[in-house]
Amino acid sequence: MLKKGNKLYSILTGSCPRCHEESMYLEKNPYQLSKIYKMAERCGHCNLKYKIEPSFFYGAMYVSYGVGIAFAIAAFVIAKLLIKTSLINTFISIIITLIVFMPIIMRLSRNIWINLFIRFNAKAIQNNTN
Repeated sequence: MLKKGNKLYSILTGSCPRCHEESMYLEKNPYQLSKIYKMAERCGHCNLKYKIEPSFFYGAMYVSYGVGIAFAIAAFVIAKLLIKTSLINTFISIIITLIVFMPIIMRLSRNIWINLFIRFNAKAIQNNTN
């Protein structure tokens, strides 16, 4: 379904946005909280530098807000409209959802942010393998 060369592939897998060949993160599991932000300096295949400039990923905070809102709306729809819980239980479910999914939201936000600036380039893979 998701193929290399698609931005969604890079966003959902956390792979290099230029070549999609390796993970940007040293630890694939986002729930290893001590290593959630640990990233390789560069891609081992295409040599892309992930931190394009100092404090590059601060911009991911803005993306994180939107992703968090999307998760909160999904929790609201499921709790209030599908399960039909009370309003207080709906708000509790939103809070629990945001806490449980925080590591995933943080990683997704970084992945989206870097993919806004870097495009997939199949030639980057070919040039590095020769």
